[in-house]
Amino acid sequence: MVFKTLIGVDSLLSLLGRPGLAVVDCRFDLMNPEAGVRAYLRSHIPQARYADLDRDLSGPVSDRTGRHPLPEPQALARRLGELGIGDDTQVVAYDDAGGSIAARLWWLLRWMGHDAAAVLDGGFKAWIAAGGAQESDEAATRAQRFTPRIDPTAALGTAELEQALRDPKALLVDARAPERYLGTVEPIDKVAGHIPGAVNHPFTANLDAGGRFLPPAELERRWRDRLAGSAPENLIAMCGSGVTACHNLLSLEAAGLGGGKLYAGSWSEWIRDPRRPIARG
Repeated sequence: MVFKTLIGVDSLLSLLGRPGLAVVDCRFDLMNPEAGVRAYLRSHIPQARYADLDRDLSGPVSDRTGRHPLPEPQALARRLGELGIGDDTQVVAYDDAGGSIAARLWWLLRWMGHDAAAVLDGGFKAWIAAGGAQESDEAATRAQRFTPRIDPTAALGTAELEQALRDPKALLVDARAPERYLGTVEPIDKVAGHIPGAVNHPFTANLDAGGRFLPPAELERRWRDRLAGSAPENLIAMCGSGVTACHNLLSLEAAGLGGGKLYAGSWSEWIRDPRRPIARG
């Protein structure tokens, strides 16, 4: 069985140790960037290898990009191969933040033409709660060859977004917390607010109180309310830097409402140019 959106702990337990599986630890803390790799080295799912959001799942930052620009495809393909991910590998990504970082790897793999990728529902906390085994230190990995097959329609740059927003059918959805969307609080970026016309759907609205994804039927209900009659392929997902927006795209896929696109630069790229409009409230 190929897992393309989410995978439960029980299913991962049954797969662990089989050939053709790559488990990737994506734990990361925006406020403490080294915390994730330290947590990984202390304890992780057996055979898991570590992918760092800044170094592995993002490209170089410049004065024109957001905080987590997309990696260059060939560089990402090399890194995926080093992580033991080949063209036929089933990838399972996890974190300890409701899938908010692991979904970035899931989306990058989809962008690169690799559909056999899933996020561990409930993440490392669910694994521990189920009594899953743990190991420490860095896992040995056998390098694979990964062939990128980029989907050019999956992501938008800022100029493309500005053009897309002229279409009344486009729906720009911001995954940040409500207070950041409203502009009343901004702990990370230099400017508070949101892109005019964007609506708010915090990625946390996809999760239950235990940090697991809501059932597909409930996700579909919530997303249809947010879409308000618009087609899923008209949705453009954004957040602060193009990371938690991937969580919304994952939840849409899990609900059977695929086709949305990622505004990769997101808020942190939009505000690089002070001439671009912003909204608050």
